[in-house]
Amino acid sequence: MQVGIAGITGKFARRLATHLLQKENVSIRGYCRNASKVPDAIKSSSKVTLIEGDAFNQDAVRSFVQGCDVVVCCYLGDDKLMVDGQKTLIDACEELNVPRYIASDWALDYTKLELGQLFPKDPMIHVKAYLETKKVAGVHVLIGGFMEPVLSPFFNILNPQTGTFRFWGEGDEVMEGTTYDDAAKFTAAVAVDPEAKGILKFVGGRATIREVAQSYENVYGVKATLERRGSLDDLFKTIHRMREEDPSNIYAYMSLLFYYYWVNGQTFVGPELDNARYPEVAPVNWEGYMAKWPLEQLATSYFALNM
Repeated sequence: MQVGIAGITGKFARRLATHLLQKENVSIRGYCRNASKVPDAIKSSSKVTLIEGDAFNQDAVRSFVQGCDVVVCCYLGDDKLMVDGQKTLIDACEELNVPRYIASDWALDYTKLELGQLFPKDPMIHVKAYLETKKVAGVHVLIGGFMEPVLSPFFNILNPQTGTFRFWGEGDEVMEGTTYDDAAKFTAAVAVDPEAKGILKFVGGRATIREVAQSYENVYGVKATLERRGSLDDLFKTIHRMREEDPSNIYAYMSLLFYYYWVNGQTFVGPELDNARYPEVAPVNWEGYMAKWPLEQLATSYFALNM
């Protein structure tokens, strides 16, 4: 089987490629702008072919998807890349009879959102609708939230110096999470499964912020404290006040917007999941994720994924 990975230089794509290379009878065609950024452990494999090109270079994209049994899009960028770039890939797959296309989705069940509610997920809504007009089968892998960025400074949930977990809501809201590596394992399993089509849902762990804080204490043997910042209604009002005051400063409120739709129940992937479809993948839960990192590296584990 030949698996195409578009955007093979990214964090997630590197892990996906690593797990695919461990499977028998699987070869990889990788697409990127600069092949020198692909780790030696991947590009040195005889099972890997790298093709350089821009996301909008139709000839290069067609050369990349030619002969693939499935193409996985690992693009991460602005709306033009995430929508038009994916449409270019999908059109090439359609033209060259690639049977399946795994879209760049993963975080949250965006199919339950309306356009504009969580604007960073709007491109996924557009791409899913586009795939539904094509003969190439769309595949959508949903994993809840990626655990590593959740505890990074971007979300401002964990203060690693004090062991404080900041949260909005009542503290009993479920937080669905999957590590990058486990999400890549599930995606690799989906990629090599010709029958895997449509929406597939996988989650490593479902826990409340109180349970996550308890896991922190269990793993590291240090006291965790909880700091409530307000209700979910307070959070919603805070987000929209920030957008109204400075709408162009999206990074000031983007993490809060993700947090709101992540824990308010609207975008839950579970509780009914497809984990059992691939029993060879044993994902870690929140406590298992923490156990993989020393305390001093936990908050920066997302950045260490570049290694």
